[in-house]
Amino acid sequence: MYKLMNHWYKLSLVKRIIAGLVIGIILAVTIPDIAKPITIFGALFVGALKAIAPILVFFLVASAISQHKKGQQTNMKSVIVLYLLGTFLAALVAVVASFLFPVTLTLGSGVEDVTAPGGVVEVLKALLLNVVDNPIKALFNANYIGILSWALMLGFTLKNAAASTKLMLSNVSDALTEMVRIVIAFAPLGIMGLVFDVISTSGIGVLLGYGKLLAVLIGCMLFVALVVNPIIVYIYIRSNPFPLVFRCLRESGITAFFTRSSAANIPVNMTLCEDLGLDRDTYSVSIPLGATINMAGAAVTISVLTLAAVHTLGIPVDFGTALILSILAAISACGASGVAGGSLLLIPLASSLFGIPNDVAMQIVGVGFIIGVLQDSFETALNSSTDVLFTATAEFAERRKQGIKI
Repeated sequence: MYKLMNHWYKLSLVKRIIAGLVIGIILAVTIPDIAKPITIFGALFVGALKAIAPILVFFLVASAISQHKKGQQTNMKSVIVLYLLGTFLAALVAVVASFLFPVTLTLGSGVEDVTAPGGVVEVLKALLLNVVDNPIKALFNANYIGILSWALMLGFTLKNAAASTKLMLSNVSDALTEMVRIVIAFAPLGIMGLVFDVISTSGIGVLLGYGKLLAVLIGCMLFVALVVNPIIVYIYIRSNPFPLVFRCLRESGITAFFTRSSAANIPVNMTLCEDLGLDRDTYSVSIPLGATINMAGAAVTISVLTLAAVHTLGIPVDFGTALILSILAAISACGASGVAGGSLLLIPLASSLFGIPNDVAMQIVGVGFIIGVLQDSFETALNSSTDVLFTATAEFAERRKQGIKI
């Protein structure tokens, strides 16, 4: 038994996760009733990641900023440009795909128990209010915009503090990072429980009626991940982008796919950035920020489902309006994390651009909830893996300019 466990832990984490994934699928297909208790592993894994992420981000950012020396280079400007560019291009890809492969839906009853935001101004207002949220409340609710703002402020005010104070902050952030490694070591069990829960409770039968819609949604996200993002990365680093792209998808995207939570995947992304040898001062800020504003997957969801409503109702759309939709979807997606319900509840906002009644738009939201098992998984995988991808791209581009081998 000891030799077996020793051999197990010698395998890479990705291989162990894949093993957990396969076991979860087999159990869900063969003995779903008997194996049902293993779902607790998934709940515990996601719960642990969500619990540690807010406090990890707070101390990492505060420590990094407090010890940041004047004139020290960071790549935050480039990272933010990449985030915004990637989100807009994802929305544009979704709009083009929706015109090439128009989808119509059979609408039923509306979604009565959710409330969508009234406009872009409301979304941005909520985003700004999150910046000045009560710091304890921000930590409790995992409001990463608020956590970032207060951590940055604390870090700046501690720049002139005693060395012992900065050392304490650094020690706490190091300890939290080690705690994250311990939690991530249980990822194979967590993924096994999560995939078992999805397959045994939802199955795939309920999704077959929305096959074309899912094909367009998932096709767009895969195109962004495997074509658009590699082109962006190549332009910046001038070398083969696919090793970096595939590593981010493999080590960040897989866990994000099954946890379906960008917040829960923040510790995973932090660990991956460290393994890639990236600057801690940059990624300690860029990763939690990316979980809030880098929303390529959300932009795809908003665009595709909005245009599905447009095609269903037979509303004519010109190129100019479609371009405006891309911009609106990108802006809205950046505020998705500050809105209850995420990207799906921003569909009525985008639909209003075409004069679609709110009750009809909310029926599209209802369709989104039905296909959410796959839609949300692919969306989160794209969003979260791209956080690391663009953080690494910005730093590698800077190294290339300095003549340092990537």
